[in-house]
Amino acid sequence: MAFQKQILKKALREANLKRFIGRSRQAFCSFFSSIPSSSAATDLKPVLPPFDYTPKPYKGPLADEVFQKRKKFLGPSLFHYYKKPLNIVEGKMQYLFDENGRRYLDAFAGIVTVSCGHCHPDVLAAVNEQNKLLQHATTIYLHHAIADFAEALAEKMPGNLKVVYFVNSGTEANELAMLMARLYSGNLGMIALRNAYHGGSSNTIGLTSLNTWKYPIPQGEIHHVVNPDPYRGIFGSDASSYVKDVQDHIDYGTSGRVAGFIAETIQGVGGAVELAPGYLKPVYDIVRKGGGVCIADEVQTGFGRTGSHYWGFETQGVVPDIVTMAKGIGNGLPLGAVVTTPEIASTMAQKLQFNTFGGNPVCSAGGLAVLRVVDKERRQAHCADVGAHLLEGLRGLQEKYEIIGDVRGRGLMIGVEFVTDQKDKTPAKTETAVLFEKLRELGVLVGKGGLHGNVFRIKPPMCFTKDDSDFLVDALDYAISKL
Repeated sequence: MAFQKQILKKALREANLKRFIGRSRQAFCSFFSSIPSSSAATDLKPVLPPFDYTPKPYKGPLADEVFQKRKKFLGPSLFHYYKKPLNIVEGKMQYLFDENGRRYLDAFAGIVTVSCGHCHPDVLAAVNEQNKLLQHATTIYLHHAIADFAEALAEKMPGNLKVVYFVNSGTEANELAMLMARLYSGNLGMIALRNAYHGGSSNTIGLTSLNTWKYPIPQGEIHHVVNPDPYRGIFGSDASSYVKDVQDHIDYGTSGRVAGFIAETIQGVGGAVELAPGYLKPVYDIVRKGGGVCIADEVQTGFGRTGSHYWGFETQGVVPDIVTMAKGIGNGLPLGAVVTTPEIASTMAQKLQFNTFGGNPVCSAGGLAVLRVVDKERRQAHCADVGAHLLEGLRGLQEKYEIIGDVRGRGLMIGVEFVTDQKDKTPAKTETAVLFEKLRELGVLVGKGGLHGNVFRIKPPMCFTKDDSDFLVDALDYAISKL
């Protein structure tokens, strides 16, 4: 029957009936159920779309051995997904393979890091070619790779954001951005949002505002204002009320002067929460009047993932003073960057500033290849198209199941929040955990987020297709129907 279903889907697509399917998944299911079958349609497990690739035979250590070694030699703070951890040994584009060669649809992209696709041939070629010539030298010598990459990245930025600093991660990028803000403004106080995640170092842990990620250490001159969350926020989608909270903080909680404000446009770890429309522009005005600079954390939303725009902050119609980025910039390489204006950058020249591995030749070559792939394969437009299709399918499930409280996001940065009741929005923590395991069994790997872990984070490699989207929706439909 799974084979019949695939044939029917293909026939309907070829007949240009996609809009019919999208508008009425129930009609399609009724059509399919009319075919004689020994079991009900709801009992049919969805099947992964075809993929013309065979993984290499794996001859390494198996999951149990790896897990025991990890527990013995790695830190106890490390966590893993699933009751029985997966031993992932190979990846190709939007798919991952375990030690047995089983294929999984990767809907989390190594925590929103694999942008072009696992082992994308263009990125691999650039990295391998540079590896043969020079792996490391640092910026005390000249090398074209870092300069070429910085030039290409600066061309992607609006306004006067033309000076690039390369680092190794998003945490490092946000550390450097906060340092720049404080030096340039001459003030110490930073403003961040509740429900934010900006890193786990001793400084950025202060910017982060989720207790599950914070150790009990001093967080410095950092204040967290009310989160403009349209679904759970106390003011709903009323941006003006959230903006007033920022002004109130500056008026009553500071000297009237601040160092800066930092925000993700769509909060990642916090559960794919998109800020209330129209929030950032007035907040940026308030912060700048208070002597501060405005920082956009694009670690997860950058490089076309939102579909509608290349950078997440563009969805709010603003131009930041500093932009931080990582994850998708390297397609899995340890790479991050901070881009700012020449005026702010000049502040850093008063002392020596250096990063040993930042922008090393191999990472720079890979990063430049990522920018070229995103353009060549038109991944931003692809994210818009596939993301709209996926959101439509997920919102169809929201109408069908009361456990889905919210479906949100844009492009291929999507969140699905589960609740036990629609009115009080009580987090469905237990049910989410069950569904999480069930999706893995069906061959779908998603992320979890939100303070209570009741949000599925769907942020796949940007080569994710509409067939992949349909399979994910079908798998989630099947899993919820079995609760």
